[in-house]
Amino acid sequence: MCIRDRYSVPTQPFADQKPGTSGLRKKTKVFLESEHYLENFVQSIFDTIGHDSLAGSKLVVGGDGRFYNTHAVQVILKMAKANQVRTVVVGAGGLLSTPALSAVVRAQQALGGIILTASHNPGGADGDFGIKYNGSDGGPAQESFTNELFENSKKIEAFYIDRDVEVSAEELACVGTLAKPEWGNFSVEVVDPAEEYVLLLKSIFDFEALEALVKRSDFKFKYDAMHGVAGPYARRIFCTELG
Repeated sequence: MCIRDRYSVPTQPFADQKPGTSGLRKKTKVFLESEHYLENFVQSIFDTIGHDSLAGSKLVVGGDGRFYNTHAVQVILKMAKANQVRTVVVGAGGLLSTPALSAVVRAQQALGGIILTASHNPGGADGDFGIKYNGSDGGPAQESFTNELFENSKKIEAFYIDRDVEVSAEELACVGTLAKPEWGNFSVEVVDPAEEYVLLLKSIFDFEALEALVKRSDFKFKYDAMHGVAGPYARRIFCTELG
């Protein structure tokens, strides 16, 4: 018997889990009211990656903090463990913007990353929720991958989840590595959501020149994160880094 079989949960496929260029985006109520909707899609991602590639791998997970984000992170951690992923790197509080996750994937040399976002669409129970996969280069999955994912989603019969993986909100808020005896060799690495992104920006842009601009008395600007998670990154860059 395959190790993950002990974590198997029977399920029925959905016909509408076709990812677009921005992954799978639906009304939040679809995820809330359709049993195993999230689990089916996550397992279809894992099935498309392939068990041999997943076993012993490192994945990155994070989202924009909208409604359902916390629950989805917890589900993915449990499913990653059951699918024999070795380490999941997650942004503190379950937060990572899309470009920040891309930076972490590359810096950590991870297999890929799962992003929980509906971009600039409003969130909430009556709003939108989304999920997408980025590859080892930090960029969006290729069309061949998403096409195969959709085919897998239409024939899925089971997903795999280890419900013994419990990470509290307090644990998820603190940067560090979580490893518990009952998890075996599985671990969760909580990282600063902005650190790798800021380091990347500093390697591209002249922060000294930007700091001089921001501190000019005649310079003013307005910033709108547009329902995304960019607000904390703006605070880190414009307030902490540029003063």
